[in-house]
Amino acid sequence: MTEMPTFELEHPYADLLGFVVESKGDGKSRCTLPFSEKLLNPNKVVHGGAIYSLADTGMGAALMSAVNEGEFCATIEIKITYFHAVGSENLRCETEVLKKGRRVAMMESEIYSGDKLVAKATGSFAVFG
Repeated sequence: MTEMPTFELEHPYADLLGFVVESKGDGKSRCTLPFSEKLLNPNKVVHGGAIYSLADTGMGAALMSAVNEGEFCATIEIKITYFHAVGSENLRCETEVLKKGRRVAMMESEIYSGDKLVAKATGSFAVFG
């Protein structure tokens, strides 16, 4: 993945959950979520909302690497399917922009625990600026 120059924005919510954007460029991103017991639901597995937020953040990072200077993006909708519960493992989100139009972009994220695919998400984002 080639790193593209992007303007950085503060992201307090991602910081709160502990997301790390490892790479972004060419309409792709890789984000990780280190395990923390604070992410567990009452069933002692990672809360689905944390996984959803990881996909949303990955999509935003991927798209921001593909927008023109002065453009921004916002989530319109995301659909996520969960395949496996996640215990005490770190998570990795691989995202790709599938299509970017002038006003709407479509993305796809795959969330992994190790090499195991635990969730897949598709989303559309508004592009404005």
